[in-house]
Amino acid sequence: MFRTGRRNLITDVAGLRVGNASDAMVKSGVTVVLCDEPAVAGVQILGGAPGTRETDLLEPHNSIEAIHAVVLSGGSAFGLDAASGVQAALGERGIGVEVGGFRVPIVPAAILFDLRNGGDKDWGRYPPYRDLGYEAAQAVGIDFPLGTVGAGTGALSSGLKGGLGSASTVLDSGVTIGALAAVNPIGSVTIARSRHFWAAPFEIGDEFGGLGYPSPMPEDAKRILLKFRDMQVGGNTTIAVIATDAVLTKAAAKRLAIAAHDGFVRAIWPTHTPADGDLVFALVTGKSGIELAPDDVIDLYAAAGATMARAISRGVFAATPADGDLLPVWSSR
Repeated sequence: MFRTGRRNLITDVAGLRVGNASDAMVKSGVTVVLCDEPAVAGVQILGGAPGTRETDLLEPHNSIEAIHAVVLSGGSAFGLDAASGVQAALGERGIGVEVGGFRVPIVPAAILFDLRNGGDKDWGRYPPYRDLGYEAAQAVGIDFPLGTVGAGTGALSSGLKGGLGSASTVLDSGVTIGALAAVNPIGSVTIARSRHFWAAPFEIGDEFGGLGYPSPMPEDAKRILLKFRDMQVGGNTTIAVIATDAVLTKAAAKRLAIAAHDGFVRAIWPTHTPADGDLVFALVTGKSGIELAPDDVIDLYAAAGATMARAISRGVFAATPADGDLLPVWSSR
């Protein structure tokens, strides 16, 4: 049986801290996952409209073996500036890869589209994301809130506000796996227009309401419910991080990111569409010192999908109302 870590957050994986910064007027924000020591990393992109920075470096055939932080940001392409703010914060601390006498922080990033969410995007010459990235990097810690915060501040799903979600799992092998997701899909995380989550079979306790599946299943459960039927390509996206304290290679980290995408399929209907930029970063801290046996590796990858599904659901479950919202929160349904 799976059990959660102490906090049921990605920071149950030793060696990681998370920071958030939000702008309530803009209805957007930034989330950073900071590695206490450089972490082996990978990435898998399955959405048709991604927005990214430094993801090519994470492919197993490329040179960089470890990174210093990962950034998830709102703001569409404007939000990629957030990684520069995080780099600035790390540079002040002397953190980075040494290259020719300089230290260069390696900070991959991904963005979601939250421009059409009711917030004030009239920010003048420069968007706020570089400053928000710096602020998020200064605010990192082991404990952090879920819901309408950080990269989930302005997130929307079909019929409900999205949000920032996280979950963790401790395996029988002693390895911990954690997930973090900014949930902003074109699809729905609930069955039809009910309060029941698609990811219900993977819920531990009542971490997102404990409602299970509806009985009977609604007749329109298979109906495709979209956030906005007129939404242009790229106007959505769920971006996420899966992490573990197991010892894995860079190639295995990519496989972990691939496995975590199963959680998108279990939690969101539909997902991985041409209108989403769905992406998962993988971070491997190796802090447990455990090199998994073949059977335990299968458990790890299975848990990656289940943990991600729970994190996605918790992000929507924890969302809170704010002035100017276009959609209601789950708790009001």
